[in-house]
Amino acid sequence: MRYHALATDYDETLASEGRVSDETVDALERLTRSGRRLILVTGRELDDLHRVFDRLDLFDRVVAENGAVLYRPADRTSVPLAEAPPERFVERLRERGVDPLSVGSVIVATREPHDDTVLHAIRDLGLEMQVVFNKGAVMVLPSGVNKASGLAAALAELGVSARSTVGVGDAENDHAFLVSCECAVAVANALPAVKEHCDLVTGQDRGGGVTELIDRIIEDDLAGTDPQRHHVLLGTGAGGEVRLPPYGLRLLVTGPSHSGKSTVTGALLERVAEAGYQYCLIDPEGDYTDGIKDAIVLGDARRAPTEEEILQVLKDVRQSVVVNLLGVSLDDRPGFFESFLPRLAAVRSRHGHPHWLVVDEAHHMMPQGFGLDSVDLLRDMGALLMVTVHPTAVSEPVLQTLNALAVVGEDPGEALGSFARVTGQALPGEEYPDLPTGELLLWRHGGEPVRLELTPPAEERQRHRRKYAAGDVGEAKSFYFRGPHGALNLRAENLVMFCRMADGVDEETWLHHLRRGDYSTWLAEQVKDEELAAEVARIERDPGDSVDDARRRVRELIEERYTAPAGPAGDS
Repeated sequence: MRYHALATDYDETLASEGRVSDETVDALERLTRSGRRLILVTGRELDDLHRVFDRLDLFDRVVAENGAVLYRPADRTSVPLAEAPPERFVERLRERGVDPLSVGSVIVATREPHDDTVLHAIRDLGLEMQVVFNKGAVMVLPSGVNKASGLAAALAELGVSARSTVGVGDAENDHAFLVSCECAVAVANALPAVKEHCDLVTGQDRGGGVTELIDRIIEDDLAGTDPQRHHVLLGTGAGGEVRLPPYGLRLLVTGPSHSGKSTVTGALLERVAEAGYQYCLIDPEGDYTDGIKDAIVLGDARRAPTEEEILQVLKDVRQSVVVNLLGVSLDDRPGFFESFLPRLAAVRSRHGHPHWLVVDEAHHMMPQGFGLDSVDLLRDMGALLMVTVHPTAVSEPVLQTLNALAVVGEDPGEALGSFARVTGQALPGEEYPDLPTGELLLWRHGGEPVRLELTPPAEERQRHRRKYAAGDVGEAKSFYFRGPHGALNLRAENLVMFCRMADGVDEETWLHHLRRGDYSTWLAEQVKDEELAAEVARIERDPGDSVDDARRRVRELIEERYTAPAGPAGDS
C-alpha cells in the first residue's frame, strides 16, 4: 500500500455550504476501515467546526485555524502550535472598525476589504505576522504557520509521512499543504491556480469529489496516478535528465569491484533523503559508515545491532538508518536479514515507511534458496535498491522482481546478458563499451538500455575528504608500504602521507604494490572512494614505461580530489 493517510480541507472540499453529506460521511468511514488515517485540515476555529460538523470522531487528527491548532478527537484535547495573537494587535483592529473580527487561540480572521487595515496594523506595531487570503477571507497568523506546518505536526504525532499521504483541497490557503503531500488532489470546483499545481483533479466537486477520491484510494491506491514531481534524479542522458520513481522501483546496481556502485547508491540515497523519503540500508560489510548524510548508523565491528533498536529509530519517519552488520558473523548475516525482514515489512504495512529498502552485497544477503515468503515481502516494499558485484548469485525469484538495472564499469553488456539469461528478460544482445568512471548503463522494464552520466551528489563530503586527506584514519585503515620481501613497515595514515611515501620509497617497493593492485584496493576498501580507485586501477593495469611517470599520475589523481582542496589536519 502506497498511501496510508488522507488529509482533506473542509469548506467547499469535504463540505458544501458548511455541511457534509451522508454519502461523504459513509466514504470517510470506508477509508478508516481500510486501515488508513484521516486528517482534517481547516481554517475554521474548533468551536465553529464542532457547531457545523458532529463527526470529528472519524478523524485521527484535526488541524484547525489554518495550521495553528492541533486537535485530537480521541481524547478531545487540543494544543496551540504557535503563540496567541498580541492583545494590542486585536485592540488596534477593533479601534479601526474591523468587522467581522474573529479571534481564535492563534488566528485572527476578518474579510476583505479590511486587508489594508490589517497590513497597516502589522506594520505599525512591528509584528512578525503573515496574512493569508482565501476566497475573500483574511487570516492573520504568526510567520511560518500554515496548513502545511500544521499537517506536518499532525503526521509526526501519528508516525505517518507526508510521502505516504494524499491531500485534497480547493482554495489558495490549501496550496501549501497540498504540495507537501505525496499526491496533491484538487476537487472539480477548486480554483484554477490550485488545479494547475495538483497531480489529480476529481471529476466531481466538493464532497462528491472527495468520495470519488476515497473510492479510488481503496480500490487501487491511485495506481494510475504517478506524481512526477517526486521522481529522483539519477543522471543525464542524450535526451536530458533521467529520473526514477520513488515508489514501485526495484533496482539492481551492479558492476565489477571498485567500479562505482557505492557512488551511484550514495548519490541516490542523498536525493531520496532530501526529498523526505526514509530508507533502511542493510550494510553487511560496513561500507556506508562514512559519507551518508544524516543517517544513523547502528552496529559496528564489535557489536551487532538489535532488531528493536533498528525499529525504534525507524519510528521517526524523518530519520533513516544504516544497519552495519560487521558485528554479525559472516555466515549469520543472511539469516539476520531474512529474520528481520518480516518485522520491517510489518512496520511498513502499518505506517507506510521506510519508503526504501537498500541491500548491499545482495548476492550474500539474498543467495539462491532465499525464502519465497521473503521474496513476497520484498515486492511489498515501497522501493527496493540492491547492490552486488555478482548478480547471477542472487536468488532467481528475487531477480524476477526487478524492473530496473544500473550497470557500471567494464563489460556492461555481459552484466545485461547474464541478467537476461537468468530472468528471461528480452534485452539487446549487442556489445557495449566499457563505462568510464561517472557513467552507467540503465535498463528499465519495457525499454532499451540507455547510457547516462551520473549526477554527482549536490553536497561535497568535505568532512570525509579532510579526514582521509590529512587526518589519521587509524592503524587498521592505513596503507603500509612493506615491499616484496616484507622488509618495510612504513605506515601512511592519510593520503598526504601516502603521496609523500610513494614518492620516496624505492622503485622495487613501489612496483610491488602497483602490480598487486594494492593502491586501488586500499582506496576503494579503506578510503571508500571507488571513482578514484577505478582511475588508479587503470594505471596499475597500464603503468607505462616510466616508474616516475606512474608515481606522478597516481599522485596527481589524489591531489586533484583530496589534498588540494583539503584543510589542515585540525580542520573539521
